[in-house]
Amino acid sequence: MKRRECLSTLVFFNLNNLRTAMKKSNFIMCIAAILPMALFVFPLWKITLEAPQYLTPLGMYIYINDFRDVNPFDIKNINIMNHYVGMKYIPEAIPEFKIFPIGIIISSILGLMIGLKGSYRWFLVWFILMCLASGAALYDFYIWEYDYGHNLDPKAIMKFTNPDGSVMGFQPPVFGSKEILNFIAHSYPQLGADCLALGIGLSFVAFLIGKKAEQSILT
Repeated sequence: MKRRECLSTLVFFNLNNLRTAMKKSNFIMCIAAILPMALFVFPLWKITLEAPQYLTPLGMYIYINDFRDVNPFDIKNINIMNHYVGMKYIPEAIPEFKIFPIGIIISSILGLMIGLKGSYRWFLVWFILMCLASGAALYDFYIWEYDYGHNLDPKAIMKFTNPDGSVMGFQPPVFGSKEILNFIAHSYPQLGADCLALGIGLSFVAFLIGKKAEQSILT
């Protein structure tokens, strides 16, 4: 009889621990799903141009739905400077500014739904989807920068060539720093990107906690 009571107590204790761990897993998943919404408040990326002729570097913030000056008139001055070498103007809007916000809203709502009601296995699905989407967005960013820096106006006032005679490109780096003529271009993620990365990482943590809890009760 005592053995049965001890077994019942042990099972109850393990089930209680499982529920606690699952609640923790689901709570973390909900936080992970909310974090990407920070992209609507904080910048995703920042590109800065340093040169001796500019006491204050020129720069722009890239938000999920907008380009913004780091300092007043920075984008206007960048466009004027780029015009001389045949680069395109930085537009006020691009198609991605309509697509990305919708994608973030849908993914956050989906993440919240599975965080509140779903199994921990769905946390891994959300994690993989967000990794793929983020990778696709970075590739799109690279393609946009490549076109911006290489598709030059043949009638440009100033033309520069590489040592082999090919037309020089002015593509800024996706990540890091790069010397372009007498400029040094810097390109780094900002708080919005940090929140997105943290949310994706937390979803994987939530998956691991849920998986560990289930394995422990089965054991």
